[in-house]
Amino acid sequence: MLFNSLDFAWFLPLVFLLYWFVVKGKPRLQNILLLVASYYFYACWDYRFLFLLLFSTLLDYFTGIKMADAGNQARKKFWFWLSISINLGFLGVFKYYNFFADSFAEAVGVFGWKVSPWTLDVILPVGISFYTFHGLSYVIDIYKDRIKPEKNFIDYGVFVSFFPLLVAGPIERATHLLPQIQRQRTFDYAQAVNGLRQILWGLFKKVVIADGCAEYADLIFNDSDMYSGSTLVLGAVFFAIQIYGDFSGYSDIALGTARLFGVELLRNFAFPYFSRDIAEFWRRWHISLSTWFRDYLYIPLGGSQGGLGKKIRNTFIIFLVSGFWHGANWTFICWGALNAMYFLPLLLSNKNRNNIEIIGQGKILPSFIEFIKMIGTFALVTIAWVFFRAESVEHALTYIGDIFHKNLFQPPKVMSVLMIILVVFMLIIEWFGRERQYALERFGFRWPRFVRWTFYSFIIFLIGMFMQTEETPFIYFQF
Repeated sequence: MLFNSLDFAWFLPLVFLLYWFVVKGKPRLQNILLLVASYYFYACWDYRFLFLLLFSTLLDYFTGIKMADAGNQARKKFWFWLSISINLGFLGVFKYYNFFADSFAEAVGVFGWKVSPWTLDVILPVGISFYTFHGLSYVIDIYKDRIKPEKNFIDYGVFVSFFPLLVAGPIERATHLLPQIQRQRTFDYAQAVNGLRQILWGLFKKVVIADGCAEYADLIFNDSDMYSGSTLVLGAVFFAIQIYGDFSGYSDIALGTARLFGVELLRNFAFPYFSRDIAEFWRRWHISLSTWFRDYLYIPLGGSQGGLGKKIRNTFIIFLVSGFWHGANWTFICWGALNAMYFLPLLLSNKNRNNIEIIGQGKILPSFIEFIKMIGTFALVTIAWVFFRAESVEHALTYIGDIFHKNLFQPPKVMSVLMIILVVFMLIIEWFGRERQYALERFGFRWPRFVRWTFYSFIIFLIGMFMQTEETPFIYFQF
């Protein structure tokens, strides 16, 4: 079930009404409702994979209790590694087995040996990377004695499978989400309206901006050898805007939906394209994943402490693993490596924490230097996105090479004035809302109510006008 589908349009109001009017004031029944609704939401993709989600949930639930009751470190470690191994094993089989099998065959082929690898003909279970990381953080936190295991399976099940975050995050932490699931929740009108406003902006970014840019990005990337350098630049920019609108749009819908049920999820985006360097970009892009890798991989490896070699090693490990998390393809690994190379000079010069606050804070416009840094950072990020979007590493390298060798300064052949206007419109709204949790949080609050509601109606009109007859999945569903 997609957030931008007619099925979700009836599913969400139904669950909302049951939650606040039928089982209101009964947290246990509310959680049972959320769990059933979440399993139904997931089963709409493919009911067979629901058993994998349930198995993963049961595994971490019971191993968490077993670790707490182990009595000695050896037994605790046994249950810990059992859970880790099975979780990563499932992820490896479904997501990475074919990649490793094909890569091995290609590697030995260099030496003249012919190998026909046995591959799996399976569909990647939607959301497996996200709910697996939910469970891993929970198990690791129990093993490190940071939290106690949850004894109520319903509460833990909602933590893992809460439908707004189930298939594409944000990647939650038990310390943040479980207490909200366990407490009594009362309807907050202001919170619900805030959630609806965030859902509206998320739908606009997905349906109007992301899906609109996708049409032109696909056209250019799929036949990139036919276009001039200037058109290829435009194609890369279209994809950069597409993936931002798609994933941040999803996150806005997820966070807004959760607010309708009295739950606050972790923030996942903080206006990353307004960053002044690549370190700031990664503090603002897919925040829940970046902080997950920081807390559970980067810091345990030693972080930025130690000698030069360790800093370089840890930086490349964190970015390569992040790239590989996104998909079983060398393009994602190259994307991660390129971001590591961007990040490393900032880390080694101790400038990776220079830009903590949002650009131009308290001002209408940034300084000239800030603007140049922002454009430069966006250019670097866009170049890296070419590897993310390309079909192969060779395609990405050819695409980037053709930018500089094929009429870079002639007018682009693929152009949509309307799409460019809409992208500029989105960026303006995002800019003026950049100091908030999301762009529309307080946007237009000083306007007369009629003007503000006219603006919201215009956004709804654009969504309806650009809504496609065929459902368009979100990019991160494949991860």
